[in-house]
Amino acid sequence: MSWRWMRLRNADVLARSNEDGDLLVDQGRVEIRYKPNDGRAYFAAVSNLEPSDRDPSVLPDSFCGPGRTVPKSAERRASDFPVRPSGSEVLAYADGACSGNPGPAGIGLVALWGDRRRELSEYLGEATNNIAELTAILRAVDLALELDRPLRLYTDSRYSIGVLTLGWKARANKELVATVRHKLQEHPDVELFHVRGHRGIPLNERADELAVQAVRERRSTGWADA
Repeated sequence: MSWRWMRLRNADVLARSNEDGDLLVDQGRVEIRYKPNDGRAYFAAVSNLEPSDRDPSVLPDSFCGPGRTVPKSAERRASDFPVRPSGSEVLAYADGACSGNPGPAGIGLVALWGDRRRELSEYLGEATNNIAELTAILRAVDLALELDRPLRLYTDSRYSIGVLTLGWKARANKELVATVRHKLQEHPDVELFHVRGHRGIPLNERADELAVQAVRERRSTGWADA
């Protein structure tokens, strides 16, 4: 087996390939490494991987060290994250994507309540990744307010959780941060949770796919039943 550089959202990553440079895909996913000396093996949806402008050479297997499993005590398993609401709440997974930073940006959301499921893929135009992440959260809060239901929202953006709930000072995007904070204050029952991206968590992966789709196709679908 070999490695080749690919682009995953805003990062260059090493992806598993054969000696011809074809990606090795298993159930739609490809093993990736963020750094050659990082032995932690992650997996990304093949649809989210794009060619990188970095070195196009096919690299030998020895370029990266052996992969190791992250201890369960250090990282929650994909099965630990909810895939359906536990009560009357809206369960939402929100994500943003950006091709360049700034660059063409989009958001993706998956929202479930009762026996309903809706998905959103929205193109934002030129923006930063943080703007996309914040906008995705804003859309989820708006939906929960419209439905008059509690909201349990999962995002892989530590930045968003920090500026919205942990008192981090917003050095940029101040107007958008203030808008989302105001919406959160309007909602009587909302909780934000952090989920690590690209860890095989189904609904988070789906939100990411919808965000990348918006950027790739430069279009918005609006909320659609799924």
